[in-house]
Amino acid sequence: MVGQFIENRSLIWNLARNDMKKKFAGSSLGVVWAFVQPVVTVLVYWFVFEKGLNSKATDLRTGIEVPFVLWLMSGLIPWFYFQEAVNGGTGVLVEYSYLVKKVVFHIEMLPLVKMISAFFTHLFFVLFAIVLFACMGYLPSFYLLQVFYYSLCMMMFTMGVVYITSAVNVFFRDMKEVVGILLQIGIWVTPIMWTIESMAGIPAWAAAILRINPMYYIVYGYRDAFINKIGFWEHPVLTAVFWGVTVLMVALGFSVFRKLRPHFADVL
Repeated sequence: MVGQFIENRSLIWNLARNDMKKKFAGSSLGVVWAFVQPVVTVLVYWFVFEKGLNSKATDLRTGIEVPFVLWLMSGLIPWFYFQEAVNGGTGVLVEYSYLVKKVVFHIEMLPLVKMISAFFTHLFFVLFAIVLFACMGYLPSFYLLQVFYYSLCMMMFTMGVVYITSAVNVFFRDMKEVVGILLQIGIWVTPIMWTIESMAGIPAWAAAILRINPMYYIVYGYRDAFINKIGFWEHPVLTAVFWGVTVLMVALGFSVFRKLRPHFADVL
């Protein structure tokens, strides 16, 4: 499957670019809406948590206090990508059913199309965050280069999830609704707007389960890159757990997709 991706990389890229444009075809601002939505969401969360709930600036491990909006944004950046890619990827086979029915088309590429399309927005959001951090006095450091590593982590885990949900959605169309509910739950069980350290009295077993969540590793990684200035090599156990879970998820995703693929055209 990897060989097909490399061989058809130009086609995947063109489909992803067209998919991005198609989302907002006919609107006056076009693809600008893809960037407006996450920025507005961050501002709403920031207002609610810092102003409405009177949250203070977060005291980081280094003892440096940063504005809450920066701390919040660094956690939301990977979640926005994961949410958009999974939502779009789940329905991709139904959306591109006319390609699924073509015998000569490698439908394994379609989930990647949605992932790359979502990555365009992700890149903008990362650049926006870098500029905002710099404007507020937090200049980029060497550790910011880890964003490339954590972006890879994020895409690999997302790939496993999307290949499962996209394949199942062909036969169980309610899958998109189930995914939407799980994503609503996921944003709260992932330490995006809270930290495990702030949860006094949480049982050790519950904390361990939360840390197994691959998005825990990715969210903390983005904060380490933007704020904490901590290398991923300083978390060897978490890194090993993350890649173990992610490799299993990707293997499961490819397996489910291959097993169900022969029946896609019949159902669609």
